Amino acid sequence: MTKIQIPPIKCQGIKSKLVSFIKEHVAWQHNGIWIEPFCGSGVVGFNIRPKHAIFADTNPHIIAFYQHINQEKITPMQVRAFLVQEGKKLTEHSQVYYYQVRERFNESYAPLDFLFLNRACFNGLIRFNRHGKFNVPFNHKPNRFSKAYITKIVNQVEAVYKLCKMHDWQFVCQDFAETIGMVSKHDFVYCDPPYIGRNADYFNQWDESHELKLFEMLSTCPANFILSTWHSNQYRHNEYITDYWNQFHITLREHFYHVGAKETNRHPILEAIVTNYQAISSMNTCDVSQHQARLFENETNYL
Repeated sequence: MTKIQIPPIKCQGIKSKLVSFIKEHVAWQHNGIWIEPFCGSGVVGFNIRPKHAIFADTNPHIIAFYQHINQEKITPMQVRAFLVQEGKKLTEHSQVYYYQVRERFNESYAPLDFLFLNRACFNGLIRFNRHGKFNVPFNHKPNRFSKAYITKIVNQVEAVYKLCKMHDWQFVCQDFAETIGMVSKHDFVYCDPPYIGRNADYFNQWDESHELKLFEMLSTCPANFILSTWHSNQYRHNEYITDYWNQFHITLREHFYHVGAKETNRHPILEAIVTNYQAISSMNTCDVSQHQARLFENETNYL
């Protein structure tokens, strides 16, 4: 099995453990452009490794970080030196220094400060207030940046750095509708929008109007697409599966997310991928109850 490349940026809902599952369902001849309207950490596309790709997101800080790597304005060597320096200050001054960096970032929006905060904040969250200021508290781990941990991050940055040099990749900050509007029939679209009803910690809020707009655009998409979303958990179902996405092919898999602001969002769920083509292992809705039974029986194994 190919080793999954973990990206340097942590995001809530990151698909690291679902990459293989998603890759199995990609139906694409690699003739066009791989397009992600919600790139987030970039983990899916980075592991698909398309020759041509557009990674888009409305979060300007994620995009700026990857743009700097793509343009060689940030190198692995620079990342190591920066994290060694900042990690030492964090060890010496703990949360006082964390909040100094957070204030500094909210004035300058420096990409390396963003990386530091992403790895030193509570639970790896990326969250901003209504004024666009990063507001996640400290994770209370002043010794976070050990030599081994820094090397791990540097290796992740280096992997992206090398992939960018090998391929024609663009990182753009724009709305999902603008990105999907660029799609042609030979492209492939992977959508990982905020999970409606589960997580509001994204740069822009996501509500029913956004879900409907995404549904309308993907319904007329000229290319094949995969949409990641959630189907259900022990407590509730995603009503938009029934209202919108049921007209497409749906495949389910049990999954558990470790990153999230609320404990109630960390239960195992049925993860769904929606496609506008018949995926190899798409399941019928009659199988859903069997998945749910196993999921809820084994919930304690996740906790």
